[in-house]
Amino acid sequence: MIQLQDVSYSYQPEEEQVLPAVSDISLTIEEGEFLAVIGHNGSGKSTLAKLLNGLLLPDKGVVSVDLISTSDQEKYWQIRQQVGMVFQNPDNQLIATIVEEDVAFGPENLGIPSEEIVTRVEESLSQVAMLEYRHHAPHLLSGGQKQRIAIAGILAMHPKYLVLDEPTAMLDPQGRREVMATVTRLNREEGMTVVWITHHMEEAVRAHRVMVMDHGRLAIQGTPREVFKQTELLQLLHLDVPVITRLGQLLAQDGFNLPPDVLTVEEMVNLLCP
Repeated sequence: MIQLQDVSYSYQPEEEQVLPAVSDISLTIEEGEFLAVIGHNGSGKSTLAKLLNGLLLPDKGVVSVDLISTSDQEKYWQIRQQVGMVFQNPDNQLIATIVEEDVAFGPENLGIPSEEIVTRVEESLSQVAMLEYRHHAPHLLSGGQKQRIAIAGILAMHPKYLVLDEPTAMLDPQGRREVMATVTRLNREEGMTVVWITHHMEEAVRAHRVMVMDHGRLAIQGTPREVFKQTELLQLLHLDVPVITRLGQLLAQDGFNLPPDVLTVEEMVNLLCP
């Protein structure tokens, strides 16, 4: 598991200026869990992501990965290998001119034998349904395909945890669906632990648990149903609920017998047309 105990972190762009980004966060992410983290811009989501694998070290408190502190310099690379990171812009993560060479880059730097690297590349590309593109140039792929290649590059290093910081922010709707489906399958079918940071409420619906951040603090957490039925509180935090949830609430006000926590189109259809 990944654990955070009373973790705080502040940026100091100038000597006399301190900008708190994360304040007194305590959190446990269980193995196999799908955790979605949402919050308005500046709420501390990206800082939290970087704390999870030691890209940033806490000013206060402890972040541990499988009981190893991210501040333990002797375990630095072990933690980085266990917690793979995927960021917003796939173009910033792709470095090779051929897809399979890009996916092989991480294992090569870990000193994995060549025969094992070939196997890992094939497995990772298969996991994201991109094996047929192994000989293609990444810059000729769509945004969603590029992001899936970036995910494959992380999977080739065999991490236990996958942290994605707004991975669909720069993608069109089709690309978002492709990446979301890939990560959901990795979690459901292969047991990959996922931390998904997003500002798309519809994506957070897929998670086991939703964590809402506000000004660096944990404001709400619970299942998607528990979180998204708190419409008024979310609006106070400058957030909204999924569109289908809001539609259900408006229909309920007009007399339809609908609960306040409808999360998907399929669920809405089943309720309206039993």
